Amino acid sequence: MNYGRSFNFSAGPAMMPEEVLEEIRDEMLNYRGSGMCVMEMSHRSKVFQQIADEAEQDLRDLMNIPDNYKVLFIQGGATLQFAMIPMNLMKNGVACYYETGAWSKKAIAEAKKYGEVVILGSSKDENFSYIPASNAAGIPENADYVYICENETIHGTTWQKLPETNGKVLVSDQSSMFLSKPCNVSDYGMIYAGVQKNVGPAGMVVVIIREDLIREDLCEKVPTYMSYKVHADNGSMYNTPNCWDIYCCGKVFKYLKKIGGLEVMHQRNLDKAKVFYDFLDSSKMFKGTVKPEFRSLMNVPFVTESKELDAEVVAATKAAGYDNLKGHKSVGGLRASIYNAMPKEGVEALVEFLKKYESEHQ
Repeated sequence: MNYGRSFNFSAGPAMMPEEVLEEIRDEMLNYRGSGMCVMEMSHRSKVFQQIADEAEQDLRDLMNIPDNYKVLFIQGGATLQFAMIPMNLMKNGVACYYETGAWSKKAIAEAKKYGEVVILGSSKDENFSYIPASNAAGIPENADYVYICENETIHGTTWQKLPETNGKVLVSDQSSMFLSKPCNVSDYGMIYAGVQKNVGPAGMVVVIIREDLIREDLCEKVPTYMSYKVHADNGSMYNTPNCWDIYCCGKVFKYLKKIGGLEVMHQRNLDKAKVFYDFLDSSKMFKGTVKPEFRSLMNVPFVTESKELDAEVVAATKAAGYDNLKGHKSVGGLRASIYNAMPKEGVEALVEFLKKYESEHQ
């Protein structure tokens, strides 16, 4: 059932699967005979420990996470990781970053507070409409890691192939494409993702980090809560974690396993994105802003001929029940975020609306 819900194209917080929301609703007042809501129960209780353990195991199953990687649930979202990463991983004080959009820019600015940042490539020259070529030759011998934002939410670009790192640790911000397709975790030293786009409510990040990167010799300099070692040693429960988020994300992990895993989800995402990009490529009024070979399956930015017409289209879509299509304030235009939980029917309905709008306003 739809319950009168709109199609929410927000970049985050974003849609969640309806059947997951229904399960959460049914357990809201009394979780499986515990007599209380998950929001009310102690994080030290056996009931919640089982919730957390199942969430971690289901994520490990979905992504085939190797045993030598820790899974951490940390508050603060992806933005906190911009600082935690250099704090914990900069042993030599040098790191390499690719500048591919708004979020990698923020990560770079934060990393510069803790050491030297080498920019291996940037797409700033063309308003971040593409992913720069891999630049392994530019990686210094003493670099601690290579960092990418694998999918730029605002500018709608994605890495189709991971960059060469010359054996250096690859760190990836997967916030806006997490669990959207299969992922070979062993290709990375660390993956992290704010969960409010593809997995659950805002307020938490999932960190998947190789055990050898959790360093005892660096943690003395790091504020206690900012230490990966502290979170790993305490099973993500050094302090009261975001219990509600862990619970909701765990529901989504089970849902993804139920539908057939990340291969099935990836095909659904390919099908949805094709509907939208085929429309943009054939439209005279609407134009995609990303070079085709770098297009995201999750975030689709597009524009009309003017800012005024952009605003008119946003207002029209909202009135028709298609929410949050206004582009990010830093770039303008329009943007449709079509994460895992957005059904293909939602994309098809929006495309039909835009086609009709175009035919009536040419």
